[in-house]
Amino acid sequence: MSPVERLVEDAATLGVVLSADAAGRLFRLLEELERWNRRFNLTAITEPEAMVTQHLLDSLSVSPDLAGTRIADAGTGAGFPGLPLAVANPQRQFTLIDSTSKKVRFVAHAAQLMQLANVTALAARVESLKDAAFDTVVARAFAPLPRLLEQVGPLCGPATRVLAMKGRPPEEELAALPPGWQVVTTRDIHIPRLSAQRCVIVLRRAP
Repeated sequence: MSPVERLVEDAATLGVVLSADAAGRLFRLLEELERWNRRFNLTAITEPEAMVTQHLLDSLSVSPDLAGTRIADAGTGAGFPGLPLAVANPQRQFTLIDSTSKKVRFVAHAAQLMQLANVTALAARVESLKDAAFDTVVARAFAPLPRLLEQVGPLCGPATRVLAMKGRPPEEELAALPPGWQVVTTRDIHIPRLSAQRCVIVLRRAP
């Protein structure tokens, strides 16, 4: 089985339909990340197999939890999970936000390389954005839940879903949610060939 075929198969186990063309574009993303990483130190994950599991598959795992058409990736880093999600969801518009300019430059370059017309790269602190309500806000390893919700608050309207990507469910963080927020659901995620525990916590403003 080729790497592309295996990625398509692994994505399917996560509930994500990925074409061979889309999988090929994702491998081009990893190749470009590896090339840029030699100069700019964008990611600590550099082993090829680990990049597939911890960047591509981990990112794609929350695709079934997206809602609406306007998606924000808060603290995207080198474009994860936003870039893989944008490849898998061409009908949705993604805004990838990070305060580190070199990472945003890579995101913009990678989006152009992969011909992703549905990606906007934005160099900014998430909490500085005003009046920009998204349908879904995704955050991977961004901050503990109380701080995360405080910082992404300006991106969230009454119906916005916040997807917090975590390892094991953070019980202390869940017990300290700021007023006005509630957990919709918590879902365990099993990433192919990744032994580490993963979950996604879906939150929204309390009615």
